Amino acid sequence: MDAAIQANVNTWLNGNYDQETKNQILALQANQPDELADAFYRNLEFGTGGLRGLMGVGTNRVNKYTIGMATQGFSNYLKKTYPNAAIQLAIAHDSRNNSRFFAETTANVFAANGIKVFLFEALRPTPELSYAIRKLGCQAGVVCTASHNPKEYNGYKAYWNDGGQLVPPHDKNVITEVEAIKSVDEVKWSGGEANITIIGEELDAQYINMVKELSVYPDVVAAQKDLKIVYTPIHGTGITLVPKVLKAFGFENVHIVEEQSTPDGNFPTVKYPNPEESETMSIGLNKARALNADILLGTDPDADRVGIGVKNHKGEWVLMNGNQTAVLAFAYMMEARKAKGIAQPNDMVVSTIVTTEMINEVAKQNNVACYNVLTGFKWIAEKIKELEGKENYVIGGEESFGLMIGDQIRDKDAVSAVALMCEMAAYEKNKGRSLFDKMIDLYIQYGFYYENLISITKKGMNGQKEIADMMEGYRSNPPSSINGSAVTTLLDYQLQVGKNLQTGETWPIQLPKSNVLQFITADGSKISARPSGTEPKIKFYFSVNTNLASREEFDEKQKELENRIDGIIHSMNLK
Repeated sequence: MDAAIQANVNTWLNGNYDQETKNQILALQANQPDELADAFYRNLEFGTGGLRGLMGVGTNRVNKYTIGMATQGFSNYLKKTYPNAAIQLAIAHDSRNNSRFFAETTANVFAANGIKVFLFEALRPTPELSYAIRKLGCQAGVVCTASHNPKEYNGYKAYWNDGGQLVPPHDKNVITEVEAIKSVDEVKWSGGEANITIIGEELDAQYINMVKELSVYPDVVAAQKDLKIVYTPIHGTGITLVPKVLKAFGFENVHIVEEQSTPDGNFPTVKYPNPEESETMSIGLNKARALNADILLGTDPDADRVGIGVKNHKGEWVLMNGNQTAVLAFAYMMEARKAKGIAQPNDMVVSTIVTTEMINEVAKQNNVACYNVLTGFKWIAEKIKELEGKENYVIGGEESFGLMIGDQIRDKDAVSAVALMCEMAAYEKNKGRSLFDKMIDLYIQYGFYYENLISITKKGMNGQKEIADMMEGYRSNPPSSINGSAVTTLLDYQLQVGKNLQTGETWPIQLPKSNVLQFITADGSKISARPSGTEPKIKFYFSVNTNLASREEFDEKQKELENRIDGIIHSMNLK
């Protein structure tokens, strides 16, 4: 075994670690040396969003000790940032295995550092944590979750005082403090239990009222209170609040997918607890089909992502992708507010650079300012903070099945998104139409934009290097054409430079650095390459568009766009 890896192993075998942990290390040493090497070959990185990884023993795993050291580093930064303040912090967790234990461990370490902690009594959605930070006047927050990752994963998302995840300079500064913790002996594990306050139902009620106030057409909901809704929490935290929010909105015909209603960190009915996956939503789709429902909705384990299913123009049940969901929501909030006379001249919406360009077109035609930020809701939150008091934030979202409606929370919120989607379905049903009918009308009005996404995973110790080499190849030697169309523009968000590949003209990109490359071709296609910040994978986003003159052309035009994306994927040798 590599000497550095063995040194890490020896530190754990000889240090202040519990005996069960040491026994597990010895068992790996005897039976699974490769697994042991992967568990100790590096320290699990505390990235700009926090920790995420496989659970287990080792420096490269999520466990009591990596969580404790990260929390000690975060505590040290908070105390340096607020030297004379009584620091307060909120903590929540999802339904994953060990999430409650990790949340309590986190609470104990913060409390032992003299920080007042508000700990939710049991599992709660991530967006309620964001809301709680703002409502309780906290300086920071943490939620223990690995979002939509498989059951073997867990993690730790860190938040700042606005309820958004960490952004510069705090993200890098917290990382520096976390990396400065070299030993578990530096962690204050206990002694501050009196600093912990348990919270729950009272905050739930306030959050539910806040979401209810987002409704644009409560009268339409009242007229369509029997809208047939099927909802699955996919064994996650959504079950705690989504049914209550739908009831508060006035919906009376809600059917829960019983097989997936109980919180369970093993996610026994799915391979991945991700509403983006058709397999994950299949049980809900079957129930929706059997009930002849109006809409199907699913939320991931920490209830920040939402997936929706509707009947298409042929009466077949289909799942909408994240871009379609976002377009429907953005268009509804802009058009409905205008129709009701509550739109403000300074209304603004926020999208991200890998999300469909169609949102920009919808905003443009509705005379609403649209800002495009880096991927991640922390950047949407940062834009709201930057423009607070000048512009009125309405909605933000991105292609990753996330929406953030209203400014009372600062992270993606599937709970309010479910309610809004149901109100939208009610609004269309009141006119004798479906959400899919509305989607086609939007394509006719604003242009037919079609997107797809593929992820390439590179596991193991060499995975990150392979991904870095791939990005460097695209950066230093960009393709001159993709799928027979000349690449006209290269946008390099790491170098913060845009370049016209025909003329050589360059211009600065006014966004923070991010390892993202975008190629724009002569036929209007956009291809984005972005390594994941939390997983050993690289994502490629494809966006193409055309005009849609009538509903009758929809199938033909969609096939044309699908073929164009397939051509792009094959021309880039990605499959």
